[in-house]
Amino acid sequence: MAVSTITQDVFGTLPDGRKVERVVLRGEGGFEARIISHGAVLQALIAPDANGGYDDVVLGHDAFAGYLAERKFLGATVGRYANRIARGQFSLQGETVQLAVNNGPNALHGGLEGFDRKLWEITDIDQGAEPAVTLTYVSPHGEENYPGRLDVRLTYRITGPTELSLLMEARTDRPTIVNLTNHSFFNLEGATSGTSILDHRLMVAAEQFLAIDPSAIPLPEPPRSVAGTPFDFRKPRPVGERIREGDPQLQNGRGYDHTYCLGRDGKLALAARLEAPRSGRIMELLTDQPGLQVYSGNYLDGTMSGKGGKLIRQSDAMCLEPHIWPDAPNRPDFPSPRLDLGAVYRHHTVYRFSVRSP
Repeated sequence: MAVSTITQDVFGTLPDGRKVERVVLRGEGGFEARIISHGAVLQALIAPDANGGYDDVVLGHDAFAGYLAERKFLGATVGRYANRIARGQFSLQGETVQLAVNNGPNALHGGLEGFDRKLWEITDIDQGAEPAVTLTYVSPHGEENYPGRLDVRLTYRITGPTELSLLMEARTDRPTIVNLTNHSFFNLEGATSGTSILDHRLMVAAEQFLAIDPSAIPLPEPPRSVAGTPFDFRKPRPVGERIREGDPQLQNGRGYDHTYCLGRDGKLALAARLEAPRSGRIMELLTDQPGLQVYSGNYLDGTMSGKGGKLIRQSDAMCLEPHIWPDAPNRPDFPSPRLDLGAVYRHHTVYRFSVRSP
């Protein structure tokens, strides 16, 4: 058994001279998670394949300049509110809050300069049997017009031979809303393989999903059943098997860009399983969050290059983002994103890797 280790170095420099650090967590064999302090980004995740090899399975950039130049959320920690809020507006404590509108008519992923664009502080490194790094960020009252100071703490920890755990916590000094997620783009054939994820086999442990309007806001209706629709992944099947059907919901999302309703009730449980046909890699995603955004990379358009200098194209990767449901501040029938003084927001997600049996 290989001994777990941690290394730390400088990954880049911001225009104001502040250093962006990188921490590498190592598990057994060649399993690694590489985290950078800008955006608390999961910059690389090295996982085994069925032939005994290892490869990076998340999109990103080889150098910091790529992250600074374009805001594409590759591997980023997203907040203060992940996903969309209709018209960038919600009411809290009887007052209307107006956020920046940065995604058509809606607010997306925390605003113009969300948590993905902030330099987080590395506050703890654990060299123990389960190596970990903890990063913190303090979002002041009024940042992006969100009410309340928010103190955020995020720990990446290797909790098994090939298992990465994310634990997020947040506290506030007055009522606010909070909804955090990790926005990694996965391709289990390898980040530079140049292959599509449409032949990846996906299972999602959900019987319902949120139907959306053309601006990706949930419709004013209860969650829909997945039964008999292209959104039924209760049994594993290829992502692309029904993605080109003329379903109005696939048209609204330009593919899959929908929240699946997990009904977690705060307990960690299996939410999704993704398998690559050639490498034999399998990723299981466990979470305690009530929703899972399944995004098939519909808006990746080849205008950005990533690792290895390769252009990132439509369906080159997919996101599985656990979080509270979109537009929940405006939907009392949805799980609540409200956080009050004295309460603690918690989010726990685990990425567990294995390989297909011969």
